Amino acid sequence: MNFEAIKSIYSFEMARTRRTLLQSVVSPVISTSLYFIVFGAAIGSRIHMVDGISYGAFITPGLIMLTLLGQCISNGSFGIYFPKFTGTIYEVLSAPVAMTEIVLGYVGAAATKGMMIGLIILLTANFFVDITIQHPFMMILFFVLTAVTFSLFGFMIGIWAGNFEQLNLIPMLVVPPLTFLGGSFYSINMLPPFWQAVSHLNPVLYLVSGFRWSFYGIADVNPVLSLAMITLFLVICLGVLGWIFRTGYRLRN
Repeated sequence: MNFEAIKSIYSFEMARTRRTLLQSVVSPVISTSLYFIVFGAAIGSRIHMVDGISYGAFITPGLIMLTLLGQCISNGSFGIYFPKFTGTIYEVLSAPVAMTEIVLGYVGAAATKGMMIGLIILLTANFFVDITIQHPFMMILFFVLTAVTFSLFGFMIGIWAGNFEQLNLIPMLVVPPLTFLGGSFYSINMLPPFWQAVSHLNPVLYLVSGFRWSFYGIADVNPVLSLAMITLFLVICLGVLGWIFRTGYRLRN
């Protein structure tokens, strides 16, 4: 394992975040703060409690997960697509660096950036609502697994995308609806039985529910099932990526 190569790719990607601090950090924090103001204050004043918790506190895990998913997919896809677009990927491919090391460098950086934003959102939320974390170990486990899994998913999108339209297709048209309909802003127990059954087909529901359970001990689905689902998705992503590389795919346009 060439750890120096992994470190170089990782450091380069993290340095890009520092160069675009306004876009990478400030923008998502402001966007999430607006969610707290609109949903937590305006709507929260009409919905006082959900499962015994104030509405502002209830939506906090969902907002963190919403931001984490979006940031990890975006960072993972853009991180590998942009070198393809500019042609600098050939510098990486010409070096004695294995595909595994390339994946670890890019996905590791994307996951780190996503978790940084998630932690900043968590700290920001404390200015708006009172937050308790009943199961800190499980919270960290859900947090890290989700960041790594969706950074890997974003990396595969970046490999697949042939232009900027394809690059933004899934993050813009698929992920947001799944996130908003995955119980981020409500409990599915509020829905009629038919729509509760439909909601269980949404994979994001399991992520949000498990993450919320780690905070308040309440969940729409069993936390063990939530953990199993995110682990399964990670295994599927690893399997698909391994298949892509075994079939001879290269990181070239």
